[in-house]
Amino acid sequence: MVAVDLPGCGVSDFAPTSWDAYTNETLVELLETIIEDYRDSKANQAVILVGHSMGCSLSARLASPGTSKLADHVVGLVAICPPPGPPTEAQVKTFRMLLRIPTPIFNLWRAWDARGGADSASVRRFVGAEADMESKRSQYRFNRQSRTPVWRRMAWGSLPKYENGVPKGGIATEDVWTSLNIPIFLIAGGKDHITPANKIQALAELLSTGISKADNGPKGSQQPIVDVAAPVDTTVKALKPAESIEDISEEHFSQATKTASRDQNAETDPTTPHEQNVVNTPPQPSRPEKYIEYTVLARGTHAMIYTQDFSHIIASIVADFLTQHVTGRLSRSWQLQHLNKKSGKWDVKNLAKWKGVEPVSKPIAGIFRGMKTMREVDDEHSPEKFVEKWGGVIKDIVDISKDTPVYDPAGLERAGVRYHKFPTVSKIPPTDDEVDRFIKLVDRLREEQKSRVVEESWDVKAEHAIGVHCHYGFNRTGYFIVCYLVEKCGFGVQQAIDAFAEARPKGIRHSHFKDQLFVRYSELRAKAP
Repeated sequence: MVAVDLPGCGVSDFAPTSWDAYTNETLVELLETIIEDYRDSKANQAVILVGHSMGCSLSARLASPGTSKLADHVVGLVAICPPPGPPTEAQVKTFRMLLRIPTPIFNLWRAWDARGGADSASVRRFVGAEADMESKRSQYRFNRQSRTPVWRRMAWGSLPKYENGVPKGGIATEDVWTSLNIPIFLIAGGKDHITPANKIQALAELLSTGISKADNGPKGSQQPIVDVAAPVDTTVKALKPAESIEDISEEHFSQATKTASRDQNAETDPTTPHEQNVVNTPPQPSRPEKYIEYTVLARGTHAMIYTQDFSHIIASIVADFLTQHVTGRLSRSWQLQHLNKKSGKWDVKNLAKWKGVEPVSKPIAGIFRGMKTMREVDDEHSPEKFVEKWGGVIKDIVDISKDTPVYDPAGLERAGVRYHKFPTVSKIPPTDDEVDRFIKLVDRLREEQKSRVVEESWDVKAEHAIGVHCHYGFNRTGYFIVCYLVEKCGFGVQQAIDAFAEARPKGIRHSHFKDQLFVRYSELRAKAP
C-alpha cells in the first residue's frame, strides 16, 4: 500500500511553489511517477486506486486510458465522496475571482470561519454537527494544518478552462469517467454537503450506461474458505505453502480442501461434525470486468473516511467489493488462512504461543469468560486442571472451533461442566446466521443455568459464567461475545469491543473482524436502486 502526501500537504514540503505545478494534470503525472517507482513492473503488478474527494478525480485520470500510461495496470477504483464533475463556466469565473483575493484577506476569512475551534462552522462543514468530539478535534487540526497558499493553488488547478463551452483540464470530466472499463465502487455520505449523494448517484448512473443488469449484477458468491486444521484429500499432490502473498500462484488454488456439513443439533452435540471436500479457486484476472457499485452511508459526511464511526465500515465494505469484483485473493480471511497452512496449530512455535496466552479471561458483563482451548495432556489447562480451578464458576463451555477438540469433553461433563460444540471457521468473521444461532444458544444456556442453580446445589452468590473458546480465544470468541453484548445487553459496538479487550487484554486482534462488527450494527448502508 502506498499513501501519498501531495506537495504542501501532510509532511510534504511546499515545493515547488509555481501555480502550474498544482494543476490536476501535473499532479496526475507526479502520482504516476510515484506509483511506478513502487510498482513491481517486472512482475506486471496491478494497481488498485482509492481516492477521497479531489483524490477521486486524480484517480479517475490515472485509470483513464486516454490520460495515463498507468491505466493498463489499474484493475479497480474506489471513489469516496467524489466530485461529480467540473463546475459550470459561470461558476469557474466566480471561483477564479474569489481565488484572486489577497492572501491576508483570505486568511482573515478563514479565521472568522474557524471561530469556535472544534465546534466551528469550518469543522461542522466536514464532519457534521453530530460528530464525536475526537472527530471534531481531528478535523480542526487538519484545517489548521492546511496552508492557504497550497489550498489556493490546488483549488485553482482543479478548475477547467472552457473552450467553446467544453471544459478542458481540471476536475475529471464525464469523458474521463466514462472511459474507465474497470470495477468502480462509489461511496457517498447522506449528510455530505460538499459532494452531495444525489450528485454522486448521477455519476453512478452515467458510469452504468451500457451495462446490462445481468452484467452489473453480483458475479457469484465467494466459495467457502476452509479452516486450516481441516482434513485434506491426501490423493491430491500438496504444494509447498507460499511464504507471502506475492508468492501465491494459480496452483495453490487448485487443491481440494474440506468444508463442514453441519447437523441441525450441532450446537449442542459434544462431537465435531463430519467434513466434506470443496474446492476454492479465487481467480486473479489481469483485467476484471467492469462493474459499478454505488453505496450511500446515510449518516456519512465528507470526512467519514477518517471519523471514528465510519472508518471501520468503509474499510469493510471496500474490502468486500475488491474481494468480489477484483480478486478473491484480496480477502483478508483467505490470506490469513492460506499463509497459516505452512504451520500446524500445535507445532513447536504455535504451542509456545498457546502456552503464553492467559487461559481464562476476567468476567465479561457477568455472563461470559473468554478462553483458549484446552489440551488433554497439558499440565495447566487440561480438563482435569480446568474443573479444579474453574468448575465452580464456568458451568458451560461453548467450543466454537471447527476442529475435533484436542481434549476429551467427557472430562468436563463428569465434573458438571456442560460442553457445547458450535463449529465455525477460523480467520473469517462469523456469518449473521451463526451470530443469531449463537445468541439463541447462549440465551438457552442462561435460562438452563437458572434451574441448575437449584438442581445442582450451586452457590447462589457465586459467579456462574459461560466459557467461550476458539483456539486462542481472541477473534472469533470476541466477535460472538461482542455481538451478544450489543444485542442483548445494550452495549454500543465500541463499548462492547472495549469491554472484551479489558477482560481479555489485546481483545479482538484482526482488524477485519472489528470492521465487520461496525458494519453489522451500523444501519448506515442504503444502496441506490
